[in-house]
Amino acid sequence: MIPLVDVKAQYEPFIPELKERFAEVLESGRFIFGPEVEAFEREAAAYLGVPQAIGVANGTDALVLALEAMGVRRGDEVICPAFTFYATAEAIARAGATPVFADIDPVTLNLDPVAVAASITERTRAVVPVHLFGRPAPLTELAALGVPLLEDAAQAFGARGIATTGVCSTFSFFPTKNLFALGDGGLVACTEDAIADIVRKLRFHGSRDKQTFELIGTNSRLDAIQAAALRVLLPHLAGWNRARREAAGRYAELGLGEAVELPTDDGAHVYHMYVVRTPERERIAEALDEVGIASASYYVTPLHLQPAMAYLGYRPGSLPETERAAAENLALPMWGGIGLDQQERVVATVRSAVGVAV
Repeated sequence: MIPLVDVKAQYEPFIPELKERFAEVLESGRFIFGPEVEAFEREAAAYLGVPQAIGVANGTDALVLALEAMGVRRGDEVICPAFTFYATAEAIARAGATPVFADIDPVTLNLDPVAVAASITERTRAVVPVHLFGRPAPLTELAALGVPLLEDAAQAFGARGIATTGVCSTFSFFPTKNLFALGDGGLVACTEDAIADIVRKLRFHGSRDKQTFELIGTNSRLDAIQAAALRVLLPHLAGWNRARREAAGRYAELGLGEAVELPTDDGAHVYHMYVVRTPERERIAEALDEVGIASASYYVTPLHLQPAMAYLGYRPGSLPETERAAAENLALPMWGGIGLDQQERVVATVRSAVGVAV
């Protein structure tokens, strides 16, 4: 069996160190906030090159808190892609704003700046580019449109060039991410101290000190145990991302591109998922499954066609490139450490499924 991602293979070598760090947290009795969370926030901010980073409970909360801290309110519009995980648009709606879906670039699968420009109105408060599957969105072009950016970087921790353009960037530490916790966790990275200060209050019931409540906030805190795990794993992220990029290169070298359309790479992609495109998706997925190789198709029903978003009035055909990507994408096994023999099996199976000589 070849899994889509082998999380255990990445953290297993560090189990002794993780246990040692967990024991220190247990001995301290500090499970909420405390030195582990503070240290991880400093280390994450330094890694990303931003002034401040704030640990929160999960990636969805990170989006909601960042939007609220940026001043997004009811009646505002926020532009985002529809080819992404539901949390991107869900967070906009939870903040009280209206999601406005713009189409994607067919090559990068990220927001198309031309489509975004055509979607801006006097009510537009922010744009949320998603660094989809680990490939950075076109931040320079989007920033030139003059609307504040909130980078949804849940899938792209460690990708070059992210986090320093947007007002905020948000991250998820769900266990399959490039940088992962051993449970849920999230982060808001801020380029402005004033916004960071609001996020810190919002994550703790709108308070600095549990005595005076300045805002209507929520309870969204990164656990000390998860912060301890993240501190153990963060120093290995660059190596894992290099290994992912090397694995992506091997897929191309092994001839996968003769059977499917490979993802593009501008040199900054960190391959949270290795996603190809093909009109033969179902045939390939069935062939892989028959030999015990996992695959997955993402966002098959894009956000603008999801039942919860029906009130926005989108119809099939509204976002043609988004809908085509939803019908053609297929993720193949990828993680930091996937073996050559495993990739050879994947490529041979894909090529055989579409009639390309192995």
